[in-house]
Amino acid sequence: MVIDSTNAKRLAIYFFYDKRGIVDRYVPYFLEDLRQNVSEIFVVCNGKLMPEGREKLEEYGTVMVRENKGFDVWAYKTALETYGWEKLKEYDEVIMLNNTIMGPVYPFKETFAKMDKTDVDFWGLTEYFKIKGDPFGYSPYGYLPDHIQSHWIACRRSLVGSRDFQEYWENMPMIEDYAQAVGKHESIFTKTFEDKGYKWTVSVECEDLRGYSGYPLMMCPKKLLAERRCPIFKKRSFFHMESDYLRNTAGEQTSELFEYLDNETDYDVDFIWETILKDYHQYDIMKNLNLTYILPTNQYNKEVLKEQMKKNKVALVMHLYFEDLLEESYHYVSSMPEEADIYLTTDTEEKKKAIEKVFAGLKCNKLEVRVIQNRGRDVSSLLVGVKDVIMDYDIACFAHDKKTAQIKPGTIGASFAYKCYENTLSNRAYVANVINTFATNPRLGLLCPPEPNHSRFFITLGFEWGPNYNVTEQLAKDLGLTVPMSPYIPPVAPLGTMFWFRPEAMKPLYAKDWEYEDFPPEPNKIDGTLLHAIERIYPFVVQESGYYPAFGMTDRFGAIEFNNLHYYVKEYNRVLGSNGLGPYHDEMVSKLNQILTTRGSFKAVLKLRIKEGLKRHLPKKLYKSLKKKWKIFRGYEGAEDITVAGEDD
Repeated sequence: MVIDSTNAKRLAIYFFYDKRGIVDRYVPYFLEDLRQNVSEIFVVCNGKLMPEGREKLEEYGTVMVRENKGFDVWAYKTALETYGWEKLKEYDEVIMLNNTIMGPVYPFKETFAKMDKTDVDFWGLTEYFKIKGDPFGYSPYGYLPDHIQSHWIACRRSLVGSRDFQEYWENMPMIEDYAQAVGKHESIFTKTFEDKGYKWTVSVECEDLRGYSGYPLMMCPKKLLAERRCPIFKKRSFFHMESDYLRNTAGEQTSELFEYLDNETDYDVDFIWETILKDYHQYDIMKNLNLTYILPTNQYNKEVLKEQMKKNKVALVMHLYFEDLLEESYHYVSSMPEEADIYLTTDTEEKKKAIEKVFAGLKCNKLEVRVIQNRGRDVSSLLVGVKDVIMDYDIACFAHDKKTAQIKPGTIGASFAYKCYENTLSNRAYVANVINTFATNPRLGLLCPPEPNHSRFFITLGFEWGPNYNVTEQLAKDLGLTVPMSPYIPPVAPLGTMFWFRPEAMKPLYAKDWEYEDFPPEPNKIDGTLLHAIERIYPFVVQESGYYPAFGMTDRFGAIEFNNLHYYVKEYNRVLGSNGLGPYHDEMVSKLNQILTTRGSFKAVLKLRIKEGLKRHLPKKLYKSLKKKWKIFRGYEGAEDITVAGEDD
């Protein structure tokens, strides 16, 4: 069936879901373009919808809010039943689409003009290629066939008016979970009707990429946008699991997508920030967008810095406790631009005099030494000691002198301090480049050194929360934060309490109006108390304010960090690989977990040994057949990753 573009009557059924019921700006932008190409939009929303959100959506068509049940599948089913089969036959095309996609990057009229000339019964934007095996256990085919991705399926009258189409939806079982949504609808819709003789295609043709990626829209989105004018991209690109990305790419795909959108198209990338920062984990966003800034220490543009210092008020707040570290502290403070204001805090009048003597020659716009209480240590310096002035600044840095005397040998603690200092206040060039990074990235709210991972600090990697999750979670509740937080996902936090930040982004934290009495008295243990909760709450505060946290390093320390992490991974690979684990990182982790969790269980160990033996000695086809029946493993050979076979949200 071919469509007459000039007289086409189209119905778009737009499924919307947001756990808070908020309609972000990317949705009206999307619908504004869509309605120029369709006759009618019917919005069906699962769950709650805020009044202002309903008002936005009603500008584009009828809005139905239903129980959050049955996922998008039953939302479509409900919408179709609301219209009725006879009414639906009046439309040349019925499009079922959802808000898991963002765009359009290019006007939808291009897509419709192309597809109207194509003789098919149904079509989509993008295709997911065949997966060998049925990871969800619901496919009638025993595998997941090639299929149109369900974020956009356009069905023409030749299909919608058929008894086949009606029976498909009338017999649709209740969808109880994500696996069923994929297994009972998305992955089988295309083949179900193809087998009945209906013709289909996709507008973004990727057949030549079949051997390149099973999921091109996720794994190489820039290629689809730049080379094939794909009008949409997945919202999930920015928070998808890194294990799946790293099974298929080197991790470049999302930052490439973002940079292309930002630099080569008219799409407002602020739509992306607005929606992902409020709903998704900061670590996933940071990793997928590669939000680690490696900045030069040997060059900067003095004229650019001069202009930025005219536009932005910049301050350094530094707490000084150890008199024997004053010369070292002066070295780092002198990295600040001469136009910056400097606030130094300490706990006695005697120390104040010593500080004023050492810092007498410091070139800066303003130097003020304040005596504060030691209760709360360096944390209270920032939250109480300078709370009267901090909001006067656009960009600020916080640091403190640092000793880790309890760890022997002393080089271990000294190296931790070095990592914090060097990646915060290394020299004038680095500081200038940090300020420039804030000026050119308006959504950047926090920039901090990465966590320590040398010597006894190595275990910090993977255990960033330590014993501090519960107290941090409680603090988040007290502050009214609503962004996601999980004990299984690390914070992008300054574990050393030295960082650059945008005071505007810290307003939810300062709204508490801290006092010294809020902090535990001295002496006190650190882990599991308020002080380390605050250390970890900073990135969630800036995220709540609509900004993102990121890691920052000097070019010199970036080389150190890379070589350290490279060494760690190399050593693990040698041990695990030589014992038959791999080749994929996630496989290594999964199998190692199996081994460790089966210690002491003869039955479990025996089962694992049998599986490994079968894999080594049985013919490949026979082993694959047994693997499928027993559902032993989570991965399938030839598949991208079973977790991405369906839609997100």
